[in-house]
Amino acid sequence: MAKIKYYQALTRALREEMSRDERVFLMGEDVGESGGIFAQTRGLYQEFGPSRVRDTPIAENGFVSAAVGAAMTGMRPVVEIGFEDFLTCCMEPLVNQAAKLGYMLGGQVSVPMLLYTFGGGGVNAGPQHSQSLAAWFAHVPGLKVVTPATPADVLGLVKSGIRDNNPVICLLSKKLIGSSGDVDEGEETLVPIGRARIARKGRDVTIVAVGQMLQVALKAAAGLEQQGIDAEIIDPRTISPLDMPAIRASVEKTGRLCIVHEGHAPFGIGAEIIGSIAETSLGALKAPPVRVTPPFAPSPFTPTLEKLYLPSPERVTEAVINLMGVPA
Repeated sequence: MAKIKYYQALTRALREEMSRDERVFLMGEDVGESGGIFAQTRGLYQEFGPSRVRDTPIAENGFVSAAVGAAMTGMRPVVEIGFEDFLTCCMEPLVNQAAKLGYMLGGQVSVPMLLYTFGGGGVNAGPQHSQSLAAWFAHVPGLKVVTPATPADVLGLVKSGIRDNNPVICLLSKKLIGSSGDVDEGEETLVPIGRARIARKGRDVTIVAVGQMLQVALKAAAGLEQQGIDAEIIDPRTISPLDMPAIRASVEKTGRLCIVHEGHAPFGIGAEIIGSIAETSLGALKAPPVRVTPPFAPSPFTPTLEKLYLPSPERVTEAVINLMGVPA
C-alpha cells in the first residue's frame, strides 16, 4: 500500500490507462503544459504529447461534443470540466447524445467516454462554483455517475470508468483534493462501478454518506459512539447504478436510516433511497428516515455562512440522536 493524495490518484489513473491503451486521450481546459488547476494532470503532456493531452478553448459544449464523436468512432476520450457547475454548459451532448446514441442506434455504436469534474462546497467558491448535481445526471438513462470519496476510489473508479463502454461522469470533490489515503500499488486496482462500500460497520443506524459527506459522517459516528450509538456508514461510491441491495441489507439490520448529501433534499439522492427502502423494506424501519442536506437555496460565498449551509458532523449527530429517540 502507498499513501497518496486524492488528486495524485487521478493523475495515476490517467497515466496508467493512457499507457495501457493508446486509444485513451485527455482533453480539457488547462490540462496540458500547465498541469491542471489542481496539478492533477502534471507531467502527462510531457509524457504523452500534445496529440493525446489536448488543451481546449473555453467551450465546454463544443469539446464534449467532439469527445462524443471520437468515442463513437473507436477512441476512448477522457474529458475534464474544471468545475461541476459548468456541466450545465454541455448538457446537450451529454444528455441528448452520449446517453442515448447506443439505444437509438440499436447497439451499433457505443460511447466509451469518461468525463470528470470537481464540485461541491467547503472552499468558499460561491453559488456558481459549489454545486452538487449528481441527482441531475443519475436521472438520465445511459449515463453512469460515480462519486469517489477516497484516493483509492478515485483511482479505481476512474480506471473502471475509462474502460467502461458507456459514458461515465466522475464527480470529484474540490474539498478533498489535498486529502490522503492508502492505495494499492498494482496496476489492476479497479473498483467496480455500481458497488457500494461499508466504510464503518455498526448495528444501530445506517448512515448513507455521498462523496465528501463521508468524512462528515465518519466524524459524526465517532462522536455518536461516545454516546453509545453504533452507526454503520455506507459509501455508495456510485450514484447510478445505485447499489440498493447493499443499502437495503444495512437498513434491514439496523432499522434506522439517515442520508447525508450535498445536493438539495427535494428530488435528490436521499429521496430516491428512501423511496426504494419504502417499496421493499418498510417493515424493517423502526423510525422514519431522515435526510441531512443543505437548505433549498444557492450556496453562500461567505465562509461563516457556507459553514452553516453545508451538512456538518454536529447536524448529522443531532439527526441521528433524534432518530434513535435519545434526548438531545
